[in-house]
Amino acid sequence: MTRIRNAIKTAAVSGIATATMAIPAFAHHPMGGELPSTFMAGLLSGIGHPVIGFDHLAFILAVGVASAFLANRFLMPAIFVAGTMVGCVLYSLGGIQLPMTEFAIATSVLVIGGLVMSGREIAPAVFAILFAIAGLFHGSAYAGEILGAEATPLAAYLMGFSLVQYGLAALAIVVVREVWNATSSLATQPRLAGAVVAGVGATFLIENVESVLFAAV
Repeated sequence: MTRIRNAIKTAAVSGIATATMAIPAFAHHPMGGELPSTFMAGLLSGIGHPVIGFDHLAFILAVGVASAFLANRFLMPAIFVAGTMVGCVLYSLGGIQLPMTEFAIATSVLVIGGLVMSGREIAPAVFAILFAIAGLFHGSAYAGEILGAEATPLAAYLMGFSLVQYGLAALAIVVVREVWNATSSLATQPRLAGAVVAGVGATFLIENVESVLFAAV
C-alpha cells in the first residue's frame, strides 16, 4: 500500500510539475489569432486561452498548489482570478497596460512559493495581496489577446477564462491535498507545495531574464 501511495504521489507531483514548467509552445489564442466577434467566440476563446497557453496554465496550477495548505485555500484563487479580470479590463478598456508582466508574474509566484515553503505563520492578508498582484499582471497579459473586441465578446471572454482559471486552481488544490495528505506528514506538506510553486516561479523568471539578455546580445 505504501508503495502504491508513493507511486501515486510521484505521478501526481510529476504531472503538475511537468504542466507547470512546460515552455510555452503554442499560440495563446484558441481562435487561431482571430479577434472574437460574437458571445460564443469570446466564451470559447476565454475557456481555451488558459489551457492552450502553457505559461498561463503553469501559473494557474501554481496558484492552486500554493493555496492547498493555506487557511483560506479556496478564497486565494478567487482573489487571483478577480485580479486577472481587473488587469484585463484595465488594459482592454482603459488602455492601461502594466509593465514587465512576465517578470512580475514569475516573481510573485516565486515569492508566494517561498513564503509557503518557509513554514512561517504569514498573515492571510499578505497572501491575498500577493495573489491579487499576480492576478493583475496575469490579466494584463491576457488582455493582449482581446484588444479591440466589442463589449459582448469581451464580457464572454472574461467569463470563460475566469471560470476555467478558478476550476483549474480548485482542481489542483483537491489533487494536491488528497495525494499529500495520504503520503506526507503535516509538517512537510506545505513545504513541498511551496517548493513546487517556487520552482515554477524561478523557472519562468530565469527564462525571462535569459530572453532579455540574449535579445540584447
